Amino acid sequence: MNDATASLKESVGRYGVWSAALHADSDPVRGRERAESVAELERLGFGAVWLGGNTSARDAAPLIEATERIVVGTSIQSVWEHRAPEAAAGFAELEVAHPGRFLLGLGVSHGPRVEGYSRPYSTMVGYLDDLDKAGMRAGHRVLAALGPKMLDLSRDRAAGAIPYLVTPEHTAQARERLGEGPLLAPEFKVVLDSDPSRARATARAYLGRYLELPNYTRNFLNLGFTDADVADGGSDRLIDAVFAWGDENTIRARVDAFHAAGADHVALQLVEDDMAHLPREGWRKLASLLT
Repeated sequence: MNDATASLKESVGRYGVWSAALHADSDPVRGRERAESVAELERLGFGAVWLGGNTSARDAAPLIEATERIVVGTSIQSVWEHRAPEAAAGFAELEVAHPGRFLLGLGVSHGPRVEGYSRPYSTMVGYLDDLDKAGMRAGHRVLAALGPKMLDLSRDRAAGAIPYLVTPEHTAQARERLGEGPLLAPEFKVVLDSDPSRARATARAYLGRYLELPNYTRNFLNLGFTDADVADGGSDRLIDAVFAWGDENTIRARVDAFHAAGADHVALQLVEDDMAHLPREGWRKLASLLT
């Protein structure tokens, strides 16, 4: 492990928060609330926040400016919608003002969501080439990697991988592929509810949108799930594998399983019935059960 990767792992810590609600918009009231929320997450001890959706340095900047140490990462910036020179320039501007605070998370998105989607691996390779030409070093970017080829790129052309919607079994496979050095920071979903029927219903309502995307369903099949598991919003078996729910000890044990499998950092996404609001009380509860 080189010094830069060791420093990155120390900066992001063991736990972070993933939230699509932190995506910037033009509402100044919401902007202040987002900044206040991230400042509180910093006080609660989280090492990083991950901006869900197709985000960029522009989304990260006000959150970095409102805080002192927490790392802000994109999860993810789509290589189809942001030109590499512009991405490199956005990173460079933040790096000058706030060194080490912004991490560029990149991904190839999904065929059903991108017009003209083709050759995602080659597209990512070309994008990384363009970032190199623009002067952005590999140690400042991470890749949303699921399969072996993208994990190899995460190891060889980036600081590590930020797999989304995975299990500890996938994390173990990814760690073996990456080796010890690169950052491995999987996302993991949490429902703060101990009622099985209610918790699974909340999880299933959210998971359904992802089961329409072949990258995820193919990954689940590769992990040993069946066609029946990925149908109709997901089987109980699948729900219980990709969401933590239950009492505090159960949720803590589920998060710990990712670290035991080789994760350096786990990006925790709270899933509730209303995903548009910032779940500040839930984040407080999450922080308390992880300490």
